[in-house]
Amino acid sequence: MGFKQAAVLAPVSFFLGVLFICFNVDHRLLWGEITEDVITDGFQFYTTFFNAPPAIKALLHGMVAVGLLGFLSKIHKWDESAMYFDGSSLVVYVFAIAVYLTVTVSCLRTIADPVKGVDTREDQVLAMRVLSAGNIIVIGCLLLVLFLQAGQEWAYRTEAKANAEREAEQRKKAAATTAEKKDQ
Repeated sequence: MGFKQAAVLAPVSFFLGVLFICFNVDHRLLWGEITEDVITDGFQFYTTFFNAPPAIKALLHGMVAVGLLGFLSKIHKWDESAMYFDGSSLVVYVFAIAVYLTVTVSCLRTIADPVKGVDTREDQVLAMRVLSAGNIIVIGCLLLVLFLQAGQEWAYRTEAKANAEREAEQRKKAAATTAEKKDQ
């Protein structure tokens, strides 16, 4: 695996890890019975997440940038593989970033820092559920990126194997032709 591939896979895997931690709260908010304990756990988790130190937020946003730079460096070599696999992966990655910016950030603000007199407790609970759904969408996007990158690697290996077999046949034919000429 090269540096460009690592610059794509590391951030995607990192964010999948973060989102799977969030999934411990999300699955209860989306598919479980909504009880006061579930709501309290969600408020505590997402408020802690929102109030994280600036270094944590910088790390998260820096990893987003590393992923984008990795995709752009892979697309720079504009061949069929980059066009189909890396281009598709970049589109899905940008969609995941758009979901993060539009859903996650606004819902976290509603949960952790509600506007007095405007955001009710019901609004906060709804924001937590929307945030959980957004997290599931981002997980799906990141898994699709991993699937596309694995498909690209499979295509590279299949092509290399076919080229090696073709070259071996050509060498055999060349050796047979050379041996035939020597016999004459």
